Amino acid sequence: MKIFGIGMNYALHNKELGETLIYKERPSEPVVFTKADSALLTGGKPFFIPDFTSQCDYETELVVRICRLGRSISQRFAHRYYDAVTVGIDFTARDLQRQLCSKGLPWDICKGFDGSAAVGQFIELNKLQRPIQDVHFHLDIDGQTVQSGHTADMLFTVDEIVSYISRYFTLKMGDLIFTGTPAGVGPVSIDDHLDGWIEDQHLLSFNVK
Repeated sequence: MKIFGIGMNYALHNKELGETLIYKERPSEPVVFTKADSALLTGGKPFFIPDFTSQCDYETELVVRICRLGRSISQRFAHRYYDAVTVGIDFTARDLQRQLCSKGLPWDICKGFDGSAAVGQFIELNKLQRPIQDVHFHLDIDGQTVQSGHTADMLFTVDEIVSYISRYFTLKMGDLIFTGTPAGVGPVSIDDHLDGWIEDQHLLSFNVK
């Protein structure tokens, strides 16, 4: 199983990260990164803040699940290659990311560390009863909504992302794609309780340790 992430896929999020990451218009290609399989966090297990960061941020995202083998997939057929979605948290060691970006280095250790890809329960697309580019999702911490997004605001659509990734990586059943985070990211603290939602469906719940 592979875990892909899409960076800077919502314009307002790019602005909140500072001028070094601002796109004033849609870039020519998506920003793609990967996470190790040990990054996957499921089943409501707690997330442990790593000792190598002093600012570990949540990034709430729509996550799609690949359902068939595919390579060099045409955008018009991309919808056939994913069958379910959920809400996920792309945990980011933000202080470490700033250091890496300032040196022009890859993001692997600030994005792909153990437990950094929390995902909720998946729901099949036919049960979602909404177009993939018209889905609302949000994150609550201790009962308060801290981040919300609408997939209509993506710079690159899900189908564009699936097609683009498949040019470089063979997609396999069970692969996951984190499709990018909207504005509103922030740090988590020990004893926080996180709940993630797609529309009115509660799909993700866990504690921070």
